[in-house]
Parts: sequence; C-alpha cells; structure tokens
Amino acid sequence: MFPHYDVIVVGAGHAGCEAAVAAANMGSKVLLVTMNMNTIAQMSCNPAMGGVAKGQIVREIDALGGYSGIITDHTMVQFRMLNKSKGPAMWSPRAQSDRMLFAAKWREMLEAHDNIDFWQEMVTGLIVKDGICSGVKTGIGLEINAKSVVLTNGTFLNGLIHIGDKQFGGGRAGERAATGLTEQLVELGFESGRMKTGTPPRVDGRTLNWDVMELQPGDEDITGFSYLDTPKPETQVPCHITYTSPEVHELLKEGFDRSPMFNGRIKGLGPRYCPSIEDKIHRFAERERHQLFVEPEGRNTCEIYVNGFSSSLPEDVQYAALRKVPGFEEMKMFRPGYAIEYDFFPPTQLDISLETRLVSNLFFAGQINGTTGYEEAASQGMMAGINAHLKINEKDPFVLKRSDAYIGVLIDDLVNKGTKEPYRMFTSRAEYRILLRQDNADLRLTSLAKDLGIRNIEERVTRVEAKSEAMRTLKKSLESISVSPDQLNPYLESINSTDLNQKVKLISVLRRPNVSLVALAEYLPDLKTTLEAMDPAHVESTEIAIKYEGYIVKEQEMANKMNRLESVLLKNDMDYGTLSALSTEAREKLTTQRPRTIGQASRISGVSPSDISVLLVHMGR
Repeated sequence: MFPHYDVIVVGAGHAGCEAAVAAANMGSKVLLVTMNMNTIAQMSCNPAMGGVAKGQIVREIDALGGYSGIITDHTMVQFRMLNKSKGPAMWSPRAQSDRMLFAAKWREMLEAHDNIDFWQEMVTGLIVKDGICSGVKTGIGLEINAKSVVLTNGTFLNGLIHIGDKQFGGGRAGERAATGLTEQLVELGFESGRMKTGTPPRVDGRTLNWDVMELQPGDEDITGFSYLDTPKPETQVPCHITYTSPEVHELLKEGFDRSPMFNGRIKGLGPRYCPSIEDKIHRFAERERHQLFVEPEGRNTCEIYVNGFSSSLPEDVQYAALRKVPGFEEMKMFRPGYAIEYDFFPPTQLDISLETRLVSNLFFAGQINGTTGYEEAASQGMMAGINAHLKINEKDPFVLKRSDAYIGVLIDDLVNKGTKEPYRMFTSRAEYRILLRQDNADLRLTSLAKDLGIRNIEERVTRVEAKSEAMRTLKKSLESISVSPDQLNPYLESINSTDLNQKVKLISVLRRPNVSLVALAEYLPDLKTTLEAMDPAHVESTEIAIKYEGYIVKEQEMANKMNRLESVLLKNDMDYGTLSALSTEAREKLTTQRPRTIGQASRISGVSPSDISVLLVHMGR
C-alpha cells in the first residue's frame, strides 16, 4: 500500500511542515502524517509570525529555502518592524496573519511538492530494531517503513486541557490527544517530562467598542519576511490596545480557588515569558493594570484574539472579568481560554543534528523538545528535515554555529543546556546579535543552502549576489565622494550635529550618530539619484554595515576565537571516565551528552573552564 519512504514526518504543525519541505527539497521522498488534514499548519495560539528574535528566525528559515516567510508574506494582514527606536541588532519584523489563509497557503504549497505524500491518522508507535528507527505504526495497525523519522508532535502527546475545574484529553481545542508514543519512547530509555502552555479566549469583534481602545496600525513601509519577491497587502488591518484594571483583577481572583494552576492539578511548568493573566496578577500584585493586545484573526472574520489574557480559569470567571475591560463591556465570547499540559523530552538527549542519541535515524523537532513558539518550532523542523536527509545519505550533519544564526543559538542552547520550562528565543540569548541581524540573514545563510543542494535555491543565490555587489558598489561610492561644509552643514545643524569646517569623505559623515543616508541624499542630488535606483533594503543594509562596522569587526573576532574550539573535534567513543583530572560532574555530563566539539563541551552546564583545559591537554592542544 505504501512505498518505502526516505523520511516520515509525524505531525503537520509548523515544525512538521518545515521538516517535510526541507527533506523534500533535499531530494528525499517524504510522507507527512497528521491526525487531521484540515488542521495542517494551524496557528494554535496567536495569529502572528515573528516578533523580537522570532522575526530573525523566520528570515533565517527563508534564507535557507524554508517556506514560513513566503507564506507569512502571502497571508499577512498587518506588518510592523519592532524596536526601530533601538539599534539594528534589535530590529525584529512581526506580521499579523490571516489564520485561515495561512494554513490554506501552507497546504497548497505542500500539496504542490512532488516529493511529499500525506496520510491522515494517529501514529501510536515507532518501528525500532537494534537501536535503529525504520518507520511508524498507526492507530489502525498499519506499519509504514522509512529510512528515518522526524517526530514533531507539538502539544499532542498525552495532551490534557484545563478550563477551571474541568479537564479533558486533547492536543488542541476540538482535537484529541496522541497516545502511545511517549510510553514506547520511555520503554526505549528516553526521559520524558510535562510542560504547560495556554491560550486566551476568542471573542466576537462585532461586540467590541473599538473607539475606546488605542489604535495600533501597521507600518507604511512593509518589508516583509521573504527575500524573494512576495506580495504584500495593499491595505492593513489594525490591532488595538486596551488594559485590565483593579476591578478586573478582583474578579479574576475570585476564581483562583478553582484555577488548576493554583490548586495543583497542573503539574507542568509554563512559559516564564508568556504567563497567564492569573499568573501575572499573582506574581505582579503591585501592578494595577496589564496591557492587552486585541488582534484580528483575519481580514474577513470577526473573531478576535485577546493577546495577554491567556487563562485556565473557569469560563464564567473569564467572561465576567473580560466584560470589565474597556471596550469589552458588551463582549460576546466564542470560546474560553484554556491551559494544556503535554509530554516533552528533555533535548539533552539529542545530538546537535537533532537526532536522538538512543535511537539512530530518529529526530525530534519543536515542542517535543521543550520549546514554545511557531518560529522556534519551524526552525527546528527545517534543521531536522535537512539532517534526516543527510543522515540516510551518509553525509555529515548540517550544523549552524552560534555565530551563524539564531537557529544555531536555539539548538545549541537546547542540546547543551536543556530546558525545564518552555524555551523562547530572545535577542539577549545571542552573544553575537550584531552579526545576526534580520537584514543580513540572506548574506549569512543562502550560500550554505546552495552548498547543501537545496532545491530551487538558484533565485535566492542570484539575489544575494546582486545584493552583495550593490552594497560593495555603494560603499565604494561613499568612500570616494567628498562633501563640503556648505553642502551638508544645514542638514547637520538641523539634527544638532557638529558642523563641518572642511571637505571630508561622505562615509565619515554617515558614521555619525543620527545621520541618515536617505536624509543626506536630500542635500546631494547625485547620491539621491543613486539611491533611488537601488533596492531600499540594500541601501539599509549598507548603511547598517557602515555605521556599525567597528562593532561588527570586534564581534566577528570574538566569534572566530570561539569557533576555533568548534573545530577541535571530540571522538564519539572517548572514555571520559578515565580522565581523572575532570570533575565528577563533567565526566557524567560529557559521557551522557557526547559533545561533537570542544566548543560544544564548553557550553554544557557543569563543565568548567578547567575541565576544558584538561580535555585540550589530553588531546595534545
């Protein structure tokens, strides 16, 4: 009934979709197995992509040939570049998506791929023999063979939904939980745990008073996510902001005794940086109000997502409290918020390729690894799909260093440090964030995708080459142009910058704080003509590279020093137990986690600098 597949991907959320596309674009024949074909790429929580650090991840996925950026651009209803008041290392694109169009576009692009097949059913087990995974078992007793398997089960593994004192099995509202896999993996020797996440209520936008809320429009200039020429919306749908109040908090507190968070029914740890509304009130009791973002679910629906009001309180408490929020006085609710507990597997059980150490040819990606967020999941899925293909073709794994990409930071953190609560990416987690900007993901990564042989990468490579050449040409031009005081002093005075007293090179003026290349062009007609002929994104990237050149060089030097340790490979069969100079904890951690390099070993919790010195001496370094 089934052919023999190269890669089976279990789960069709953000991780599963990117995993299927990545393996298929590498040339593998892929089967994507999902419990419900109608919920492929479902946005289970907020209808948005990107945000702080997450936007950088989406651009990195796009630069490597993934689809998340393309689909977001096709289906966005609003775009904003966050943190523009800060330095460019902090700029983060974010798009409000049309939830239904987003899922439909993903399915359309998946179905158009000739290397991807589909099967709708629950996977209840794996085919494992002699420590090698060679397929999956389904709920109706089918066995489907493959050379490798990628598990991207999201919140479905033994999922348990909580609303007040009610609880019932489910992987998402209206969908059943997945059973069987956790039990088998534990029998195989894997350690499992429980995590918790939640989602806010959805309400009827026709019943809200928008006039009393703060308007939050999109940017006039829509950059988007994909480096390809994707469509952008001609009109945008605004979001709004409102606030809770002491009265709202008192009403919510009345339900605390029925909250599964406070009465012990929820055992899993929730996301620290995206707490429920009851958790906010409990932890930040001194605050009189909390911000709520009122977000549209799409262009042609009245359904509204109340971002900031995630809750597992009883539905009647949620309803009563929400009706005291400004603008929500006549609100009608579509469905209450809820919390969900699910199984995950500590990611320290994985190699840096996302292959499990206990079972060969088995890969984990997404929330099964303890992460939270569409973007974190999608990037893991892409990397797992690529590495599943490389593994079965006996090629070295594709590994991104911490200085290469936020994706590299994410996977390195997970595998070497692990996580005890849902992991979310922030710019602060990346020590090389000046290098890892959202504007240069294509310059950093597309050549790597080319070397991997990813399908249909040629247009991206051509665009990167054109961008690189445009940036070099513009920089040379700025280095050669001399400007006089009479040309630029009026502009410099307008921004309170020191006047020129002699001719200088234009590039030296651009390096000043608050000086803009586009603004300079208003005083220099030839420069204005040059910029108007260029892609604005190329102009922006050139300006950033020039202004922050000193910082970029220093950070690259730091990265190069650390990367020397990444080139020192550790033997997979090294007997750390015989190295008595290592600390006891280091011997245990190194034996368990089997780092590939000295650099990776240095980031394992419990391995000290002196332990690294011992390893280097042992290796004759």
